[in-house]
Parts: sequence; C-alpha cells; structure tokens
Amino acid sequence: MKIFWFLPTQGDGRYLGASKQARPADHPYLTQIARAVDELGYEGVLIPTGRTCEDAWIVASSLVALTQRLKFLVALRPGVLTPAGAARMTSTLDRFSGGRLLLNVVVGGDSAELAGDGIFQSHDDRYQYAEEFLHIWRELLAGRTVDFEGRHTRVEDGKLLFPPVQKPHPPLYFGGSSDAAHEFAAGEMDAYLSWGEPPAQVAEKIADVRRRAENKGRILKFGLRLHIIVRETDEEAWAAADDLIQYIDDEAIAKAQQAFKRSDSVGQRRMAELTRWGASRSREALEVSPNLWAGVGLVRGGAGTALVGSPETVAARLQEYAELGIDNFVLSGYPHLEEAYRVAELLFPLLPVDSKKDNDNAVIYMSPVGDTGHVDVATPLAAVS
Repeated sequence: MKIFWFLPTQGDGRYLGASKQARPADHPYLTQIARAVDELGYEGVLIPTGRTCEDAWIVASSLVALTQRLKFLVALRPGVLTPAGAARMTSTLDRFSGGRLLLNVVVGGDSAELAGDGIFQSHDDRYQYAEEFLHIWRELLAGRTVDFEGRHTRVEDGKLLFPPVQKPHPPLYFGGSSDAAHEFAAGEMDAYLSWGEPPAQVAEKIADVRRRAENKGRILKFGLRLHIIVRETDEEAWAAADDLIQYIDDEAIAKAQQAFKRSDSVGQRRMAELTRWGASRSREALEVSPNLWAGVGLVRGGAGTALVGSPETVAARLQEYAELGIDNFVLSGYPHLEEAYRVAELLFPLLPVDSKKDNDNAVIYMSPVGDTGHVDVATPLAAVS
C-alpha cells in the first residue's frame, strides 16, 4: 500500500461545522503537517483545490524545499490553466522537487464555483476539452513542437524548453463517477481514485473503469480517498466520531446539503446519498457499511466518509479495499497534524506500507522527572516495549 495524507488548505480543527478550536491554514501550520508526514513515512500529500482553499501549486512549491521524500499530489485544472502554462508549471515543479510531483486532474465541481472561474461548459464538454488540453500538455512535456486545432483549443508553434524529471510526465490521478468520467479515466489517466463508498460500490466502479481501460489497451492503478478515525479501541473510535460532529446543527447541515445538490458531480451526489441525515444522527443512521461512517459528509463536500474503529478493525477494512485492487490510499483526519501521527503509529505497523519509516534502531528513554514511581533511566524504551 501507498498511504497519502491530506493538507487542509481550507483550514483545520477538532470539530466539523464549528469555529470552536479551529485553525487557519497558514503556512507555519501547513509546514508542520508536511514535515510530520514526511518524517512519518507517508508516500505523499493531496492538496485540494477550489476557491475555499489556498492555491495548490503555490502551497506545494512553498513546501518542496522543506521536505525530503514527500510527494505532492497537486490539482491540474483544465479550463483554469492553459495547456502550455500548465506544462511549464508542471516541468518546473517536477524539476525543483526532484521528481516528487503527482497531478490530480480536476474537471468538474460546483457549478457556481466553475462559473466564478469563467468555466461555462457543460459536463460532457468539460471532458472533451480536458482531452484536448492533456493532448497538448503531453506533447509539450515530451519535447515536441505543437500545432493543434481542436473543438475547444488551438495552439501554434507551442514549445517547452525545460523537460520534467519524470518521463514521459508526472503521473496523472483522477476521480469521477459519471460514464464520461470513467471513459476519460480509462483513456487518459495513470490512476483512478474513488471516494470511500461501500466496498461493493467501489468494486463496481473499479470493474467498469478497468474494463474500459483494457478495451483501450491500457492498465490503470486504483486509489481510495477517505477519512480515518482510529483509536486504541472500537468504543473510543466511535466516541471520537460522535465528538467530531457534536457542534453541527440542522441549519448547517441543510445549507451544506443544498450546496451539494447544486453540483453536477455524480460523485458528489453519490456521497450525499450516503448521508442519511435528519432528526437522528446516530451511528446506526450514518454507518453505511461496517465501520464506514458518513458523518463527515453532513457538512463537508467531496470525501464524506470515514473508517472508524480500532487499529485492527480499520486495518482489516482497508485490506478489504486493497483486495479490490486498490493500492493508493489518500487518508485524512481531524485535526490533520495530530491524526497524521495517530494513523502512522496505530495503523502503519498493521499494513504493508511501502514507505514505512524504519525505527528499529531508535533509542528512546522515558524521563523520570516529576514521576513518583520507579523508572530505570538507563533502560531504552525499545528494550522493554
């Protein structure tokens, strides 16, 4: 498994839908998360996009020099960027990071936000434009001179003088649930990401995308995007899930759900359907599959589900998804700094994590200062653990 984390560039906190103990997404805080995730051995971080977030490219650029191994999964948005401009940005960040750039192609989203960005194409037209965009982008990154005129795009004598480190280009990730999205993924992407739906639904999506890709002579990798609430026992984990939404009121839920309905994203509609909200927001109402909890989606767009349980429980559920063919897991938890440590410390030892940090030779002493018990300061913790 390759385990990614999430950079909360829209802000962070201990509770959903409330300003209580909220944290701004300033650079010092995002730096703390990136450095921690780098040190803990995560594969990389997903940086979100949208007008409620700090710009993903600038955030990634600012953190490259502050990390060593961490990869950055950055949003590539056809329509917001031109193909040539995106190619130059891709090449520069890939070279300056030493080949640590990954790209998350974002085609759709909230219709009001798209209009604010000057994008008025229909759902299917956006995918047609994205195909033309990526054709030009690929040709430029391959070092070719590009002359192209399509339905939506025209380029004359396009050139890129500085090549990327990764060949032929940084890997392309993408998530979408419509037929057009599946066909686009099958023909254009390196990896397909699904939000955390119940395993049977995820299996159907993977089978469809895989079949379409095979028909085009292509092979894709698959990934899953979801939240994690892991504690030492199942009971503690469910209590933490309840705590996360304790300050959400019905007005906030209604406002969020109304905004989700505005989106023409099939994936967002599928997420909203999992969130059965109303007078009762009990575990039973929101547990849509064993240990898969839709409480996050009450007020959060995008990924709205979390796996909840003890390390053993959550590891077993992740393994169920892995058996469907998923090897990339993009995880998150609130607040993201503390939960990055919790997930690494509790889950990594139970998972086949590619980039797990080797701490076998670490020596840690338990300090007896202020302790009324008997502590042997000469005994390394590793020797008694």
